[in-house]
Amino acid sequence: MLKFISFGSGSSGNSYYLYTETDSLLIDVGVGIRTLKKHFHNYGLRFEDVHHILITHDHADHVKSVGSLSTDYHLPVYATRKVHAGIERNYCVRKKIVPNHAHIMEKGVPFQVGEFRVTPFGVPHDSTDNVGYFVEHEGVTFCLITDVGHITEEIQEFIGKANYLVLESNYSVEMLQAGKYPQYLKDRILGPNGHLSNDECAHALADFATPSLRHVWLCHLSEENNHPELARKTVEQILRSKGIIAGKDFELEVLKRKTPSEIYKLV
Repeated sequence: MLKFISFGSGSSGNSYYLYTETDSLLIDVGVGIRTLKKHFHNYGLRFEDVHHILITHDHADHVKSVGSLSTDYHLPVYATRKVHAGIERNYCVRKKIVPNHAHIMEKGVPFQVGEFRVTPFGVPHDSTDNVGYFVEHEGVTFCLITDVGHITEEIQEFIGKANYLVLESNYSVEMLQAGKYPQYLKDRILGPNGHLSNDECAHALADFATPSLRHVWLCHLSEENNHPELARKTVEQILRSKGIIAGKDFELEVLKRKTPSEIYKLV
């Protein structure tokens, strides 16, 4: 059985764990190693059972601990060539990934990682490069899309194929516009290579989700420009206006920024 945990979702640090009884993927390592070890212990999991690391992009809140984890536990790190180069340049990544642990993947090219078939695909964001992941395991499909400037046709396709979906719902447009951020930062977040708003997230779900979708987690919420209850209610209301009922057509939850989620069974 495939299981899923979020260990952190937001600008303070992102890390997501997909695992079975015999294999596992850790997607992004923006949470400190000591904190991750504590979470694993609290869930009765063994840190030694992490087998593979996938990286979405090279911003610090997604990669700051990847070199340490990879080196200390001899773990392969899969990312695009540009993301690997960005990690190498990132001063927040103090311990770098050693060359024999750095594995290059290409967007749009599926590959096998242990028990998982993984398809990376392009996600627009103002990082060196950015990918989402579509993971298949024994007939179950899981998709993670974070730090999204806008919804592309390729992203639409993967939303439509997902049984389980983690999708960014970063900000409320009204909160952002009325907030204290300088205008250049507001423009960056609102731009085509910035982040996805609650409204944009909701419309993506309403327009491209299919009956095969079972569970959605809203991720990477802004601490300053959003609120979990606001994000959930906004998405629910827009879905309802399109005839889709969260909790009936599929489950809808919000991932917390710094607190691990429960263990979800993906069946």
